This record gives sequence, C-alpha cells and structure tokens, in this order.
Amino acid sequence: MPIYEYRCTACGAEFSRIQRVGAGSEGVTCPQCESAKVERLLSSFASGSSSGPGAASGGGHACGSGFS
Repeated sequence: MPIYEYRCTACGAEFSRIQRVGAGSEGVTCPQCESAKVERLLSSFASGSSSGPGAASGGGHACGSGFS
C-alpha cells in the first residue's frame, strides 16, 4: 500500500498515512488537532522530472550494462 502525505488546513501539521490505492481523504484526521480538514499533498515521486542524469537511458548499473 502506498504512503500518502497530508497537510491539516486547520493547524498546518503535515503527516503521512498508509492507505489503499485510490482511497480518498475521507476518514483521515490530523494526529495533532484531530481535525478532518486535511488535504493530500503531491509527493515528489509523483511529480518528479524526467530530465537529469540517466532519465532516458534507464540509469544505474543494471545487468547487461557492460560493466564488470
């Protein structure tokens, strides 16, 4: 299950929660103030850029890469 990040709009606290894929923020409450007014944050993995070293070539040293 993925880890989703949330921000409480009442107190500003940021926290994480493990949830099923596709689950909304219904039933999620802030662990600090217990408010249900939370918004899901966009994680850096979901919004990552496709530019940079190794982005198009697969990067890393995978099997068959020619490195011994």
